[in-house]
Amino acid sequence: MHELGIVFYIIRDVKKAALENAVEHVSAVVMNIGEVSTVIPEYLTDCWRWAADKEPLLKGCELKVNTIPALTHCDGCGAEYETVRYGKTCPHCHSENTWLLQGNEVEIKEIEVT
Repeated sequence: MHELGIVFYIIRDVKKAALENAVEHVSAVVMNIGEVSTVIPEYLTDCWRWAADKEPLLKGCELKVNTIPALTHCDGCGAEYETVRYGKTCPHCHSENTWLLQGNEVEIKEIEVT
């Protein structure tokens, strides 16, 4: 389970941003998690609750997760399509000359303060 390690990085970055902005308490952290990022949102939130409550700055802080759908671009025909549904092969022209546009993100989108 690499979600716990990710939570430690999130906490580190949130603490740094809070220090730089003289924030005393964070009420929520909003994450963008890509559909094919290999991060399981339920595991992430479970780990978050355990780790965040150990930090006075984050005690009771909610972790909100936005799932970013995976989209792939085909260089063969220029189409964009759902990655999870079709994989690497373009459903329009059957080219394998494709690349992931989005869906691999693991990023802090917002930090909400009180």
